[in-house]
Amino acid sequence: MFATTSPRAGPRAQGEQDDGEIRQSAGRTVEEGQLYLDRDRYMADRDRRLRVGPIGSNGRASCVIEHDLHLGGQLVGRTTPIAVSSLGNPRKFELPEEAGAVTADPRYTRLLAAMATVHSATATPRDYARAAYVALALGDGAA
Repeated sequence: MFATTSPRAGPRAQGEQDDGEIRQSAGRTVEEGQLYLDRDRYMADRDRRLRVGPIGSNGRASCVIEHDLHLGGQLVGRTTPIAVSSLGNPRKFELPEEAGAVTADPRYTRLLAAMATVHSATATPRDYARAAYVALALGDGAA
Protein backbone atom coordinates (compact mmCIF):
# COMPACT_ATOMS: atom_id res chain seq x y z
CA MET A 1 0.00 0.00 0.00
CA PHE A 2 1.11 3.57 -0.49
CA ALA A 3 -0.04 7.00 0.53
CA THR A 4 -0.06 9.93 -1.84
CA THR A 5 0.19 13.57 -1.09
CA SER A 6 -2.07 16.38 -2.09
CA PRO A 7 -1.94 20.17 -1.90
CA ARG A 8 -5.32 20.00 -0.23
CA ALA A 9 -4.92 20.75 3.46
CA GLY A 10 -7.29 20.14 6.31
CA PRO A 11 -9.13 17.17 7.75
CA ARG A 12 -11.45 14.98 5.72
CA ALA A 13 -15.09 14.63 6.45
CA GLN A 14 -15.77 11.55 8.54
CA GLY A 15 -16.26 8.52 6.33
CA GLU A 16 -14.78 10.16 3.23
CA GLN A 17 -13.09 7.47 1.10
CA ASP A 18 -10.14 7.79 -1.24
CA ASP A 19 -9.55 4.34 -2.73
CA GLY A 20 -6.99 3.33 -0.09
CA GLU A 21 -4.85 6.42 -0.43
CA ILE A 22 -4.01 8.61 2.54
CA ARG A 23 -3.61 12.24 1.58
CA GLN A 24 -1.10 14.56 3.20
CA SER A 25 -0.33 18.23 2.72
CA ALA A 26 3.44 17.65 2.61
CA GLY A 27 3.83 16.92 -1.10
CA ARG A 28 5.65 13.55 -1.20
CA THR A 29 4.42 10.00 -1.81
CA VAL A 30 5.17 7.53 0.97
CA GLU A 31 5.45 3.88 -0.08
CA GLU A 32 6.22 0.64 1.67
CA GLY A 33 9.92 -0.20 1.32
CA GLN A 34 11.28 3.37 1.29
CA LEU A 35 14.15 4.26 3.62
CA TYR A 36 13.94 7.53 5.56
CA LEU A 37 16.52 9.42 7.61
CA ASP A 38 15.03 11.12 10.67
CA ARG A 39 15.84 14.86 10.58
CA ASP A 40 14.28 15.74 13.94
CA ARG A 41 16.68 17.90 15.95
CA TYR A 42 16.72 15.30 18.72
CA MET A 43 17.28 12.40 16.32
CA ALA A 44 19.90 13.90 13.98
CA ASP A 45 22.86 12.86 16.15
CA ARG A 46 21.47 9.34 16.40
CA ASP A 47 21.58 8.85 12.60
CA ARG A 48 18.23 7.04 12.82
CA ARG A 49 17.07 5.37 9.59
CA LEU A 50 13.63 3.85 9.17
CA ARG A 51 12.30 1.43 6.53
CA VAL A 52 8.60 1.91 5.81
CA GLY A 53 6.50 -1.19 6.40
CA PRO A 54 2.75 -1.64 6.08
CA ILE A 55 0.73 1.57 6.02
CA GLY A 56 -2.44 1.35 8.06
CA SER A 57 -5.79 2.92 7.33
CA ASN A 58 -5.20 5.17 10.36
CA GLY A 59 -2.47 7.08 8.49
CA ARG A 60 0.44 5.48 10.36
CA ALA A 61 3.21 3.39 8.86
CA SER A 62 4.87 0.59 10.77
CA CYS A 63 8.57 1.40 10.29
CA VAL A 64 11.52 -0.88 11.02
CA ILE A 65 14.51 0.87 12.59
CA GLU A 66 17.45 -0.10 10.36
CA HIS A 67 20.10 2.10 11.99
CA ASP A 68 20.19 4.02 15.26
CA LEU A 69 23.24 4.96 17.31
CA HIS A 70 21.12 5.46 20.46
CA LEU A 71 21.76 2.91 23.26
CA GLY A 72 24.55 1.29 21.28
CA GLY A 73 22.23 0.17 18.49
CA GLN A 74 19.85 -1.79 20.74
CA LEU A 75 16.82 -0.35 18.95
CA VAL A 76 17.83 -1.71 15.53
CA GLY A 77 15.28 -4.21 14.23
CA ARG A 78 12.39 -2.85 16.29
CA THR A 79 9.30 -1.34 14.72
CA THR A 80 7.79 2.04 15.48
CA PRO A 81 4.58 3.63 14.16
CA ILE A 82 5.15 6.94 12.34
CA ALA A 83 2.49 9.21 10.85
CA VAL A 84 2.61 9.13 7.06
CA SER A 85 2.14 12.91 7.06
CA SER A 86 5.42 13.24 8.98
CA LEU A 87 7.27 10.88 6.63
CA GLY A 88 5.99 12.90 3.69
CA ASN A 89 7.44 16.11 5.10
CA PRO A 90 10.96 16.73 3.68
CA ARG A 91 11.81 18.95 6.65
CA LYS A 92 11.20 16.07 9.07
CA PHE A 93 12.47 13.08 7.08
CA GLU A 94 14.99 12.81 4.24
CA LEU A 95 14.37 10.14 1.59
CA PRO A 96 17.82 8.69 0.70
CA GLU A 97 16.44 5.46 -0.82
CA GLU A 98 13.27 4.75 -2.76
CA ALA A 99 11.49 1.41 -2.58
CA GLY A 100 12.85 -0.99 -5.12
CA ALA A 101 13.66 -4.51 -6.17
CA VAL A 102 16.35 -4.80 -3.49
CA THR A 103 13.85 -4.72 -0.62
CA ALA A 104 11.57 -7.18 -2.43
CA ASP A 105 14.37 -9.78 -2.54
CA PRO A 106 13.99 -12.26 0.38
CA ARG A 107 17.77 -12.22 0.87
CA TYR A 108 17.50 -8.57 1.87
CA THR A 109 15.38 -9.45 4.90
CA ARG A 110 17.84 -12.18 5.94
CA LEU A 111 20.75 -9.77 5.61
CA LEU A 112 18.95 -7.05 7.56
CA ALA A 113 18.17 -9.47 10.39
CA ALA A 114 21.80 -10.65 10.46
CA MET A 115 23.12 -7.06 10.56
CA ALA A 116 20.70 -6.19 13.37
CA THR A 117 21.93 -9.20 15.36
CA VAL A 118 25.59 -8.14 15.35
CA HIS A 119 25.05 -4.38 15.37
CA SER A 120 26.67 -2.69 18.36
CA ALA A 121 29.07 0.11 19.18
CA THR A 122 31.93 -2.42 19.12
CA ALA A 123 30.94 -4.33 15.97
CA THR A 124 33.67 -4.53 13.34
CA PRO A 125 33.34 -4.83 9.57
CA ARG A 126 34.44 -8.45 9.96
CA ASP A 127 31.48 -9.10 12.29
CA TYR A 128 29.08 -7.76 9.66
CA ALA A 129 30.78 -9.72 6.88
CA ARG A 130 30.59 -12.95 8.88
CA ALA A 131 26.90 -12.36 9.65
CA ALA A 132 26.16 -11.76 5.96
CA TYR A 133 28.16 -14.83 4.96
CA VAL A 134 26.17 -17.03 7.35
CA ALA A 135 22.81 -15.41 6.49
CA LEU A 136 23.30 -16.11 2.80
CA ALA A 137 24.46 -19.67 3.55
CA LEU A 138 27.71 -19.17 1.66
CA GLY A 139 29.66 -21.47 3.96
CA ASP A 140 30.22 -22.48 7.54
CA GLY A 141 30.71 -18.91 8.84
CA ALA A 142 34.52 -19.02 8.94
CA ALA A 143 35.01 -15.75 7.09
